[in-house]
Amino acid sequence: MTVLSVVIPAYNEEKGIAEIACRVLSVAPELQKAGVDLELLIVDDGSRDRTAEVASKIPGVNLICHPRNRGYGAALKTGFSNAKGQLIGFLDADGTYPPEYFPQLCRAAMNGVDLVIGSRMAGEESKMPLTRRVGNLFFARLLTLLSHQKVTDSASGMRVFKREILEQIYPLPDGLNLTPVMSTRALHEGVNIGEIPIPYSERVGRSKLSIIRDGRIFLQSMVWTVLSYNPVRILGMIGSLGIGIALLVFLGIVMTRLQGVTTLGPWGVAALFLALISSIAGINLFALGVTFNYLVSLFYKRPIRQGLFGKPIFKTPLDVHFGWVGMTSALIGLGIGLASLALGLQGWEIGRLWFYMLTSALLFLAGIQLVIYWLLLRILEELSQRDLLTKHDMGLL
Repeated sequence: MTVLSVVIPAYNEEKGIAEIACRVLSVAPELQKAGVDLELLIVDDGSRDRTAEVASKIPGVNLICHPRNRGYGAALKTGFSNAKGQLIGFLDADGTYPPEYFPQLCRAAMNGVDLVIGSRMAGEESKMPLTRRVGNLFFARLLTLLSHQKVTDSASGMRVFKREILEQIYPLPDGLNLTPVMSTRALHEGVNIGEIPIPYSERVGRSKLSIIRDGRIFLQSMVWTVLSYNPVRILGMIGSLGIGIALLVFLGIVMTRLQGVTTLGPWGVAALFLALISSIAGINLFALGVTFNYLVSLFYKRPIRQGLFGKPIFKTPLDVHFGWVGMTSALIGLGIGLASLALGLQGWEIGRLWFYMLTSALLFLAGIQLVIYWLLLRILEELSQRDLLTKHDMGLL
């Protein structure tokens, strides 16, 4: 029979640990109807109150104690390593998550889902404070954008997953940010994720979550994890934004030039300065994101991820065109520069030439940057295919 090991991390939860443990144990009959036996582990994370004492007196509980406080994530990982079940579940000790929903989560896991998340944001009744609801909505939408897969609750603290996916989603952090990092890693590792709507209750005792501090850590952890899998998703979007801003500014300047305006006021100069910075920075960030994707593919020995929004937009990877686009841009920039110099030698005033000279410099610099990145990416591409080509030449394929 399949065994579900439920892990409850507990830190100074003497008022609520007995109630949540008994609620978990009470679902054993329902789990057995689904063909699942229950194992309950409580990990006391160095509590300074009577949490460990209370938990030790509950029949059916396997108690593990940390000698000092190591963090929510560390307590969960201790439970995972000591769990005996083929399925591993967890929930918080504060009574906010309903253990009565474990049978539903287990049924989903036994029907092909590798990681089942109890979603507090999928329609069931929730007593979550407004600030936390907004924060969870933000992180779910952010993860959906960064991974191109819909997620309604990236930080839920009630889940059931198959033991074998631990190798895919490790390493995980020791803090409260374990759950969003788990979600982010699972999505990028291709783990089959499902969500079951669950209700959410008010917690017993004072919350240990800091909206600002932990929100910042959640955001940083999710972005950093995405960067370790698909850097171009973030850097490419930022770079594209910079290039878009530059194009809008230059379009505005061209329109004013066509209207006969050859001078710029303070706001015009500021806009031009912004366009110069955002264009060069945008190109570099975009190309840097693509470069990092090649490095990530070398590290993981996987195909290179392409495209900013899931599937590639173009039939061939965009970076393949960096070479000829860069050379064309540099030559056009050089041509505009030489033409501006010739016109200046013929007596044209600088007020009529400054825009063309500036455009020349921008196109030339952007082109050189693209050519440099094209050379770098071709070397990385060859390195990524070296093992495959070696096996082919040795007749092993």
